[in-house]
Amino acid sequence: MAPVKGNIVKRTRLSPAERRAQLVDLGVQLLAERPLEQISVEEIADQAGVSRGLLFHYFASKHDFHVELVRHTSRDMLERTAPDDSLEPMDMLRGTIVAYVDYVTDHRDTYLSMLRGTASGDPDMRQVFEDTRTAMVERTVAHLHRIGIDAGPAVTLAVRGWIAFVEDTTIAWLRDPQLTREEFVDLAVAALPALALAAGGPNVTSSRFDRPDVTFGHVAGS
Repeated sequence: MAPVKGNIVKRTRLSPAERRAQLVDLGVQLLAERPLEQISVEEIADQAGVSRGLLFHYFASKHDFHVELVRHTSRDMLERTAPDDSLEPMDMLRGTIVAYVDYVTDHRDTYLSMLRGTASGDPDMRQVFEDTRTAMVERTVAHLHRIGIDAGPAVTLAVRGWIAFVEDTTIAWLRDPQLTREEFVDLAVAALPALALAAGGPNVTSSRFDRPDVTFGHVAGS
């Protein structure tokens, strides 16, 4: 296994909260360099300048530590892609998608490792992913009234499908970027109103989305 980049942290006395945060931060740094399953508690303990036993004082097992790394990364992604309420609805949607695409591009290996690596099949990991998706659905649904959509069961289900669409197409795009970044953003943005129109019934009018930057024709270049 390749040595960890950087110097070993000099042993210092930290509060329990500070020590736990330090261990997670070190793990997140390693997650940017290698798949989750290749992050060992021995490396983290060495980097932190503590014993392996002390690490297990904060995390019951290597598995629990890995779950916390994924949870931390997911929270970070949610914070960095939070909607800007000061913007017009479609500009807010575009801003969120741009932030998401930029985030996963900057953390490409981490993103692919979490969602398509061996850890993705673990029940605890899947729960973290599901909690993250639910948070994304809820915050998207919470803003739909601004564009005249009543967030009933059908629309909420459509938004969940949109989240899955964006997630899956992002993975495909990262692996084989046949679209430019702007073209991919256009596609992701256009998909939400398209699904909302299909699920929203009479409470949604297409005129609310009558903008060139949210049409599939723009994505296709027609």
